[in-house]
Amino acid sequence: MMPKVLWMGMILKSEQDSDYVPVPIVLIDQDSDPDATIVQLSFGDRLGALIDTMKALKDLGLDVLKGTVTTENSVTQTKFFITGSSNGRKVKDPDLLEGIRLTIINNLLKYHPESSERLAMGEAFGIKAPEKKLDVDIATRIKVKDDGPKRSLLCIETADRPGMLMEIIKIMADINISVESAEIETEGLVAKDKFHVSYRGAALNSSLSQVLINCLRYYLRRPGTDDDSY
Repeated sequence: MMPKVLWMGMILKSEQDSDYVPVPIVLIDQDSDPDATIVQLSFGDRLGALIDTMKALKDLGLDVLKGTVTTENSVTQTKFFITGSSNGRKVKDPDLLEGIRLTIINNLLKYHPESSERLAMGEAFGIKAPEKKLDVDIATRIKVKDDGPKRSLLCIETADRPGMLMEIIKIMADINISVESAEIETEGLVAKDKFHVSYRGAALNSSLSQVLINCLRYYLRRPGTDDDSY
């Protein structure tokens, strides 16, 4: 299926703002569409190489059902609605979700190298590392909220780095917590992730919520894994 791309209004920045480098944002949304995973990319009004991004997603074994590009207040947002090419369903494999995130970021670094200084991934994959690094202890916020009788909402905000999504999901699997869906957001140096989770078909009680928070906080403060990251 050929991707459908909708182009809507373009706004150009003035020359006096040309030195400003906006904060790159990559969002993977699993909740807004019942049949597709939505990937959203925002980088001020500097987004380009749309076709190359779609090709990179296709190389991961994904179909781009449609894409939209909108510009509002000098901020351009690109959305891709994607499914697995083999089953036509939204993406649920955590490995593939992390692959999508890092593929989008790598493409952003390739076509907009100036974004390297605004992304945590710029240190690993970019041409210039960010000038500042976030203090993990200060940057990390973890909350578990009620989200109905059968699931809870886990919210994590912390310093971003490669491979973190997979490790978070592995930690939850180790204590038998199931991930039903997720919203994964990269905002410059920060990862802001939300997970709908459950334990044996029910919401997490206060004790299990605290165990989960403690496990995640320990890992995020002391990352250490022999697994290869992207």
